[in-house]
Amino acid sequence: TAMNVFRLCGDMLHLMSIMLLVFKLHKSKSCVGVSCRMQELYALVFIFRYFDLLWSFISVYNTVMKLVFLTSTIYLVYLMRMKPPISQTYERSTDSFQYELYVLGPCFLLGLIFTEEYSIPDILWSTSIWLESVAILPQLILLQQAREVENLTSDFVGCLGAYRAFYILNWIYRYFAEDYVNVVGWIGGLVQTGLYCDFFYYYARSKWYGSKLVLPGAE
Repeated sequence: TAMNVFRLCGDMLHLMSIMLLVFKLHKSKSCVGVSCRMQELYALVFIFRYFDLLWSFISVYNTVMKLVFLTSTIYLVYLMRMKPPISQTYERSTDSFQYELYVLGPCFLLGLIFTEEYSIPDILWSTSIWLESVAILPQLILLQQAREVENLTSDFVGCLGAYRAFYILNWIYRYFAEDYVNVVGWIGGLVQTGLYCDFFYYYARSKWYGSKLVLPGAE
């Protein structure tokens, strides 16, 4: 597929969100306020979606970006779960969204229903779309529980939401320029962007007024 400015911006915002989080963890030596369970979900998303790395080559850019997203997300999970002193600040009781109970089964079922072909790569790809659409939930729930959100944490979540918004623009552009249709991806992207709307409102307000991000229900 041809590159366009919306897809490129989306990829760079996604990469920036990951780099911001890596920087935050190394700088503060703390992962308080960051959901490891969201990163675990994203690791599953990338493992499922980039399974084709084992046999498919599209371009150097495509392969490099896939490897960066996959390895950096697994690295984030490692930092929060196993690498002291960062891992010692991880609060599993607070980061409590049970995705294995509420998300994995339904997303796999949707992946089976909406897959284009009943092959393992296609089912995994379709499942990854539904998984990514709700992968932010553990982080949003954790933020709601916090009294205030650190600037770097809010910037990381903001970049992640903006990445999906640019991918929607990418899909609109490709629909008109290439007659590109991807109904599963469109629905998943809209669900994910919808989950960010409330956060984005308060994030934009905090940036406009130069104040710390405080979410409703967190006071």
